[in-house]
Amino acid sequence: MYNRRKFIKISAAGASLAALSNSAVAKAISSTTDAGFPIVISTWDFGIIANKGAWKVLSTGGRALDAIEAGARIPEEQDISSHTVGRTGLPDRDGHVTLDSCIMDENGNCGSVAAMENIAHPISVARLVMEKTPHVMLVGEGATQFAVEQGMKKEKLLTPESEKLWKEWLKTAKYAPVMNIENGKKPGDKYNHDTIGMLAIDAKGNISGGCTTSGMAFKLHGRVGDSPIIGAGLYVDNEVGGATSTGVGEEVIRNVGSFLVVELMRQGYSPEDACKEAVRRIIKKKPETAKQIQVGFLAINKKGEYGAYAIQSGFSFAVCNAQQQDLLIKGKSFY
Repeated sequence: MYNRRKFIKISAAGASLAALSNSAVAKAISSTTDAGFPIVISTWDFGIIANKGAWKVLSTGGRALDAIEAGARIPEEQDISSHTVGRTGLPDRDGHVTLDSCIMDENGNCGSVAAMENIAHPISVARLVMEKTPHVMLVGEGATQFAVEQGMKKEKLLTPESEKLWKEWLKTAKYAPVMNIENGKKPGDKYNHDTIGMLAIDAKGNISGGCTTSGMAFKLHGRVGDSPIIGAGLYVDNEVGGATSTGVGEEVIRNVGSFLVVELMRQGYSPEDACKEAVRRIIKKKPETAKQIQVGFLAINKKGEYGAYAIQSGFSFAVCNAQQQDLLIKGKSFY
């Protein structure tokens, strides 16, 4: 049986998590901190390598939007063991690797792709949708066609390892939408489909965000989660802040989760408290379902204060600013 608890493997282009010193990885730090500008925060452990890519842009005075695209492309490209983003993503029930992504800038412009196949960098296609079309979202074959027209490479994304894991799953497949528990793990945790959501504030104080994923492992063909949906998987308001989500997208969509977090911050909630309230509403709406799944929110406000909250323990997020390059924070949770 495949063991998803092994460390993330990073190619030579990224830094090895195993090489991080104990002091660099924070286990218990207040997650409502004013870190100043510029800053980038990302969901899960591989947020560290994504943040490094974003920081190359932010540290030289670059725009937050450019930092988001540069950072998100790294986990989309890397050979990482989680099989949840980009070219190494696990396929759907029928063996198709379908990718979802969205991006949003400080002016409220946004772009998105969903159920896109054969293109390794959906974050870049989402940006092209935002900048080159009058639309917000392109899906399926149309998204792939557009990407190729814009000069992106069409390639097979199903890797031999992912194909092997899919065929193993097929032997005992018992698919139930949302409640697709793999290897005893809760759907939505970092061993199943850890979406990477990113939020950045540049030196000018402008906020942008992005979200990218291959979605729930072995999902029904055509399933789309919250990640490419503006207001669900991502939302940015440059007057207030930004939020992103990870986990079982169906529950995030039902609560328009990221938009809710931003609106709560507009009302005066701290980022952490806003995330906590969004999680509480998910639990209140479907308490029995919530016990069996994971959903987490990550947010940053206009001051650069950040925070996170999840249903289950185990959620982590990465922070990168001028003071700390490799900070990994353990998120708080209800359970």
